[in-house]
Amino acid sequence: MKSDQPLLSARDVSFGFPSQSTFLGPVSLDVCAGQCWGLVGPNGAGKSTMLRLLAGLLQPRIGDVLWQEVPLSQVPRLQLAKLIAFLPQHPPVDVDMLVEDVVLLGRFPHRTLGLFESKQDRLVATSAMQSTKITSFSQRRLSTLSGGEAQRVHLAAAFAQAPAVLLLDEPTTGLDLNHQIAIFDMIRQKVDDGQLSAVVVTHDVNLAARYCDRILLLHDGKVAACDTPLRVVTPDVLSQVYGVELAVASTGDGSAAWVVPTIRHAGTTS
Repeated sequence: MKSDQPLLSARDVSFGFPSQSTFLGPVSLDVCAGQCWGLVGPNGAGKSTMLRLLAGLLQPRIGDVLWQEVPLSQVPRLQLAKLIAFLPQHPPVDVDMLVEDVVLLGRFPHRTLGLFESKQDRLVATSAMQSTKITSFSQRRLSTLSGGEAQRVHLAAAFAQAPAVLLLDEPTTGLDLNHQIAIFDMIRQKVDDGQLSAVVVTHDVNLAARYCDRILLLHDGKVAACDTPLRVVTPDVLSQVYGVELAVASTGDGSAAWVVPTIRHAGTTS
């Protein structure tokens, strides 16, 4: 169910490294229930850093990241793990564990029987495997799977964690078109079913436009645009950030427009 009350918020957040004290920011955004956000921008724009700030894995130099108006630093870590799940860009794929056991790891914050899973944990894990269509190979080793299959396993573990907000860092990197669309379909379905909200870092602006409700476009650590896909994923806005001339291509069904490069770099002359 969508709500105007934010779950996870960034308020004028800035972050820096010793060699670059103002690498990112200021950035503000509100992730509300029933929303899917896309974080897009060129390499080095600060997308992954922003996601780690939202996850509480990095601390802002200035500003605050809040969970329902409470700073993340004040939320107990176990409680935070029940609220926010983080899927990194390169989750391990060579782990010699059964797929089912990898998914069950997502239940760790909820376990009431110490190291042992409860019946409820197994029911939730089974549901997560069904929703990501990995039940047929639940007894295989993760290390034997293809990249697309392994990514669906990690997504299932994140679903099993049952977070209110799921943060994903380039979940479709290295996947073919079929698996890219499948991953976004699964995320969007969970959002539409009211089971979670999502923030997805992606380099594919067209997938972001099709699946996300709001898009934050970063460039050199600054906010270049923050709005609906129709206002952000346009040739005028993106060309200035990516330095590539873009055009709009119809999808044929009228559901959304695609932006495509026209090959010639912006600023060049014929």
